[in-house]
Amino acid sequence: MINDKLSLILCGVLAGSIFVFGILDVLDNYIVKTFLTIIFLVIVSNFFVVYSKKPKEEKEQKDLS
Repeated sequence: MINDKLSLILCGVLAGSIFVFGILDVLDNYIVKTFLTIIFLVIVSNFFVVYSKKPKEEKEQKDLS
């Protein structure tokens, strides 16, 4: 699981990379596509991991009260 700060950094790297690679006109390169896809999948998978665990933690806190 990635913390919030690292997730925001990855989002910035993804946005910056798309901008820079678009300016350099190398977005059609397979290595660049693979790099951007991996970063995107890490961000999305982290989103689902964090929010799938959150309701369980809330239920545990309610049970302890």
